[in-house]
Amino acid sequence: MLKKLLITTLLVALLVTLFPVPTLAQDSGENWCSDVNIVFFPGGPAGGPFASVVYNGALRAAADLGANVEYVWSDWDPEKMITQFAEAAATNPDGIAIMGHPGTEAFAPLVDEARANGIVVTSQNVTLDDLESRYKSSGFGYVGAENYSAGYALGQEAVNRFGYGEGDQAMVWGLLSLPGRGQRTQGVIDALEEAGMTVDYIEIDRATDTEAAAGIPTFTGYVSANPDVDLIVTDHGALTATHQAYLEAAGLGPDGIDMIGFDLAPATVNGIRNGWTDLVIDQQQWLQGYLPILQICLSVKYGFSGMHIDTGSGFAHADNIEQLAALVDEQIR
Repeated sequence: MLKKLLITTLLVALLVTLFPVPTLAQDSGENWCSDVNIVFFPGGPAGGPFASVVYNGALRAAADLGANVEYVWSDWDPEKMITQFAEAAATNPDGIAIMGHPGTEAFAPLVDEARANGIVVTSQNVTLDDLESRYKSSGFGYVGAENYSAGYALGQEAVNRFGYGEGDQAMVWGLLSLPGRGQRTQGVIDALEEAGMTVDYIEIDRATDTEAAAGIPTFTGYVSANPDVDLIVTDHGALTATHQAYLEAAGLGPDGIDMIGFDLAPATVNGIRNGWTDLVIDQQQWLQGYLPILQICLSVKYGFSGMHIDTGSGFAHADNIEQLAALVDEQIR
C-alpha cells in the first residue's frame, strides 16, 4: 500500500513538472494587463472638475495594471461621444470604456459592431441597461451611480434636512432631455414634488453644459423673476462647483437660497465650507475611472463577465466636509 502511494505521488509530481497548470499568479505580475489596448472616455473637457477625477482614476488603474490607455475627451457632448466611439472602434482596440450619455438607441449599432469585431465594451456614469444585459457575459459592466435613485435620494435628503413641504418652491436645473442621464434629474423632481413642493424645471443648455459660468444669465434671470425660491438644485458637477459665482452674480449671500447638487470638487468643498453650497451627493467618480479599466483587463485576459457597481450613496455637507477635503484636493474624491 505504501509502495503504491509512493509511486502515485511520484507520478503526480512528474506530471506537474512536465505539464504545469497555468494560474492567475503565474500570469499576473505588476503589469499583467500590459498587452491590452484600451480607449477610455472621461466624459467632459480636459481639466473639468468631474472628468479630471474620473481621468485620475483611470490613470491609476493603467499604472497599476500596465494597460495601454488612450483618453478621449468629449465635452459632455453626446453627439461627439458617438462620433468618437466610431473612430475609436475603427482602431480595433481590445476594449472601450464609454460614458452612457448618448443612450442605448444611439450606441446600440456601434456597440453591436464593436462586439462583432471582438472589442470589449463597458460603461460608466450613465447606465445602458439593454446593452449591458445583451453583452454582460462578454464584459459589458457598469460603474457609477444609479441615476434615478441618486437623484431621488438627494431630493429626499434635502426635504428631510431642510424641512420642506407644501408651499415651498424649488428650481431644478438639469438634463431631462438626455435618455438615461435625465433619470437623475427626474428622480430629484419626483422627490421634491412628492413632498408637496412646487418645482420649476430648467434644462441645462449646451453652452452651460460645456462651461458652467455661461449659465450665470440663466440663474440670475430665474432668481430675479422668482425671489421667493427656497431651493435650487444643480444636476451637474460643474454647475454645483459654481454655486458661489451664481449667487454673487444675483446679488445674494451664502444664506440667500439653499443650494444643493452633485459631485465633489475643490470649489465645491470651499462652497460647503463657506455656506454657498448646502448639500452634495458624492458618486465617487474616481472609481468610474479605475474600475472600467480593471473590468476590461479582467474580461480580455480572463474572460470575466461584466460587473455592475453602484458608486453613489453618501452626502457631503458642512458637518463632514473636512473628512473628505484632503482627498478632494488630491482629485480622488
